[in-house]
Amino acid sequence: MTPELIARYDQRVPRYTSYPTAPHFKPDVDCETYAQWLSELPLQTALSLYLHVPFCAELCLYCGCHTTVARSYRPVASYVELLEREIELVAQHLPGRMGVTHIHWGGGTPTILSGSDLRRIMSLLECSFGIRSTAEIAVEIDPRTLTPEHVEALASSGLNRASLGVQDFDPKVQKTINRIQSFEQTEKVATWLREAGVTGMNLDLMYGLPYQTTESILRTVDQALQLDPDRIALFGYAHVPWMKRHQALLPEEAMPDAIQRVEQNSAAASALMNAGYVQIGIDHFAKPTDPMVIRQREGRLHRNFQGYTTDEATALIGFGTSAIGSLPQGYIQNAPSTVAYREAITNGRLPTVRGVALTDDDRLRRSIIERLMCDFAVDLERIAPDNSRPDFSAEIVALDLLARDGLVKRDGLIIEIPEESRLLVRNVCAAFDRYLESGAVRHSRAV
Repeated sequence: MTPELIARYDQRVPRYTSYPTAPHFKPDVDCETYAQWLSELPLQTALSLYLHVPFCAELCLYCGCHTTVARSYRPVASYVELLEREIELVAQHLPGRMGVTHIHWGGGTPTILSGSDLRRIMSLLECSFGIRSTAEIAVEIDPRTLTPEHVEALASSGLNRASLGVQDFDPKVQKTINRIQSFEQTEKVATWLREAGVTGMNLDLMYGLPYQTTESILRTVDQALQLDPDRIALFGYAHVPWMKRHQALLPEEAMPDAIQRVEQNSAAASALMNAGYVQIGIDHFAKPTDPMVIRQREGRLHRNFQGYTTDEATALIGFGTSAIGSLPQGYIQNAPSTVAYREAITNGRLPTVRGVALTDDDRLRRSIIERLMCDFAVDLERIAPDNSRPDFSAEIVALDLLARDGLVKRDGLIIEIPEESRLLVRNVCAAFDRYLESGAVRHSRAV
């Protein structure tokens, strides 16, 4: 991509982990709506569960997650009790004991919970749901705070995929973002997990951070490859200090510009593919035999709030503060503050505070956007036959404008994104986003 093209399309656009996106959730979808939606699920529906732990030992300045620093274990222990009560409340509203195919612990730092509390929550999930023997059970891990006790507790609870947060191994970058983490620490944790039988290993890396250069990113990639992970995520740092005020502490003058970010991404992606990894979407890489690669090849890759996924469950239930759930009827989000979350749970209410009920048009556009994000192509005729396809004339005009700059190729109703323009796929998706104009300010930049 030319510098002119990068400058033109480095706009604020969603990451499209959902559609409609979270800024468009409304308070008219409340706890009563959610309770009704849960009760309407067919008993045979496969569920995916997400558990949010909003605590960390210290705050990383790049972080865009909903989390806070826990100075003692007391608030964490109290939160565990609330999480248990929410799990019980949700189970009461379901039509019965339903099967689970995916469990994902996110945060924050899920492993800030003690080993005994991790076991406690997993035991409750096993009692409340039918966790299938083939279920993927994943947890996000901060290698700086993980202990052998955590590893033993997680392994004994069925953990089979671990995502190790790294971001960057460069000491200057680490100091700037307030995340000092040596390669040796990370390597030790990876060894512990593998010795405990955890076979799936992910590493999370980041580009676009202060003081990062193409050369420093390549050094980090080289070290990451020494750990032989199954998957590597390469996320672009999203600078949104108006939403996450601590990000304002980062030196903006040291941040790579859009052109440098593209160069960093391209160099890191090339290094990973040269090492034998297959690129998945815009920011994931996996070994050729990984299920994610197979799903992408078959056109069955999906995208949800955790990013690219093999999860095919049609209902995702989120537990914890700020957690988002996705049901066939629509999206729901829990209270973002622990105070409001506690008040709802203590009073026997589901902690839902907002969401959106999906229309048929929303579902259609969501399918189009997901295929573009996962496959970089979509056939509008196949996804929306003549008798159900809305008037896409405005979208076609927008796509043809993008085509002039090489972002897309259009053959009738078949839309394809050339390989050299894939980093701007979100701009293409935005052509189908009928909500974007009213929420663009809330999003990070495209590049």
